[in-house]
Amino acid sequence: MEYFTKLDDNVLICEVCPRRCHLRKGQSGFCHIRVNSGSKIEFLSYGHITGLAIDPIEKKPLFHFFPSTKILSLGTYGCNMGCKFCQNYTTTKTRLNPYDLPFVAPKEVVRAVRDNNCKSIAFTYNDPVVFFEYALDVARLAKNEGIKTVAVSAGYTQNEVRKSLFSQMDAINIDLKAFSDDFYRKNCAAKLDVVLDTLKYIKQETSAWLEITTLLIEGENDSEDEIFKMCEWIVNNLGKNTPLHFSAFHPAYKMLNKPRTSFETLKRAYDIAKDCGINYVYLGNIRDILTSSTYCKKCGTLLIERDWFKVTQYNLDEFARCKMCHTLCDGIFI
Repeated sequence: MEYFTKLDDNVLICEVCPRRCHLRKGQSGFCHIRVNSGSKIEFLSYGHITGLAIDPIEKKPLFHFFPSTKILSLGTYGCNMGCKFCQNYTTTKTRLNPYDLPFVAPKEVVRAVRDNNCKSIAFTYNDPVVFFEYALDVARLAKNEGIKTVAVSAGYTQNEVRKSLFSQMDAINIDLKAFSDDFYRKNCAAKLDVVLDTLKYIKQETSAWLEITTLLIEGENDSEDEIFKMCEWIVNNLGKNTPLHFSAFHPAYKMLNKPRTSFETLKRAYDIAKDCGINYVYLGNIRDILTSSTYCKKCGTLLIERDWFKVTQYNLDEFARCKMCHTLCDGIFI
């Protein structure tokens, strides 16, 4: 399938994401990696990676998907989001020459997963939406080997790519930047409703395990009213068993003037989410065992204790149930 539309004046419209970049011959889109070659839009970064690492799966973050297993993380370059606070801006916002980067074929990715005894592959660092063809080729080979696949994404995509990519994933972490369209327009050059549609699609139309991460930036997206509305929307549309991670902001890219997120700000968000009925809430980018651990939604027993990304206690039985009251812990554990 071709993800572009031709106009009469030889302009091509890229249909990968809602930006629908109108490109004349030789022009590249907002993401930098899709170029009008004259007759079609070429995807430049296929297989050319900027990052490849073995991580604990908790680092994605995924806390309810095969805890304490190893995951092979990889990414290319370019991005279709315009986040002023991007942590990976040296690869997402820089125009790179793909031929200066190592090429890793899908079969080599799968071989690396097997050789390093990883359970799964994460498409991360930059958004897999912009390299979805490569991610899908890797995912198809991985599934044949019994290897799980994970997408870490902002969820900013068109319907067809949304279906193609996320329907093939076993787990997904969506970076919900805020619950304000003003924030998305001002700080991400994007629209909130597209991301909400992606979240509903994943929950309602796929079998993938879903978790959400929100980076809290003080004075931008941390008001009690906004966090309450976001948590209320999650409960009503995705369910109270969808894990929610509030992550601490560190100054980066075009937001060097903003302070690091305080523990007090994070804890306030944590408490609001819990009060709204979300059963699994976590704080990230800080070291706090109490708020990074998983508790039984019925009896409150500590189920999984985490110190940073390391699991230090595991109190689920072989069926992923609480050992005290036998309530199932939501997720994919076995």
